[in-house]
Amino acid sequence: MYAHFLVPTGLVAGLASSAPLVVTAHGRDVRNVGEIRGIAALTRRTVRRAATVIAVSDYLRRELEAKVPEAVGKTQVIDSGVDLERFTVEPAPDGGPRFLCIGALTERKNVVRLADAFERLAEGTLTFLGDGELRGRLEGRPDVELAGAVTHDEIPAWIARAHVICQPSLVEPFGQVLLEAMAMQRPVLGTAVGGPRELVTEATGALADPYSVESIRDGLQRAIALGVPNPAGRAVAAEHDLSTQVARIERVLTRYGTTRTVS
Repeated sequence: MYAHFLVPTGLVAGLASSAPLVVTAHGRDVRNVGEIRGIAALTRRTVRRAATVIAVSDYLRRELEAKVPEAVGKTQVIDSGVDLERFTVEPAPDGGPRFLCIGALTERKNVVRLADAFERLAEGTLTFLGDGELRGRLEGRPDVELAGAVTHDEIPAWIARAHVICQPSLVEPFGQVLLEAMAMQRPVLGTAVGGPRELVTEATGALADPYSVESIRDGLQRAIALGVPNPAGRAVAAEHDLSTQVARIERVLTRYGTTRTVS
């Protein structure tokens, strides 16, 4: 059995069959432990039942093991990867600088501080893809566009029209959007808290203290100075190619028997 998310999916999978269980933990999984009553016990039960737990970043592995000691020794890191055939190299757009933030307009995504930092930068445009409860605090700002939610299939075209992709979240367990942007040779601004530390280098972008508007503004400046296209980003993304990550998952699954059908 292979399940994504520890609770409820992994829990149900473990109860439904006696087959070996492999389960992938995501950021929401780990944040729920200690935040929602009863989730810690259910998570520990899932982890004890699992033959292997997969975390999408080393940051998330450390967080899971700190909250759920049963995960120590049975957790390995395999991230979600990036489809290099979908997120291809695109030329730099005209004008600029154009900044793009992809994600829900929520406190965790830190969109208000990003908008404040952009105002202090005083150049270019900032576009938000996504919707959420903080939309009202972003409306009416000069040179800020609220494009609303879009489908994942539309994301590559939006990245192609931008110079820098921004994700200065309060915490980001992995940083999928940053990896997709780097695959398209866009410099990025990421949060210094979480998985982006494992992806973003000085050659591919900047990391910012998410609680500091000045740090975010400085990060925007450093990222745009790298220019577009940014080949270093594509090189990092190639190390996280989706096909490579899938092959790693397959090796984990086949370890527990190649004759049974995996669901």
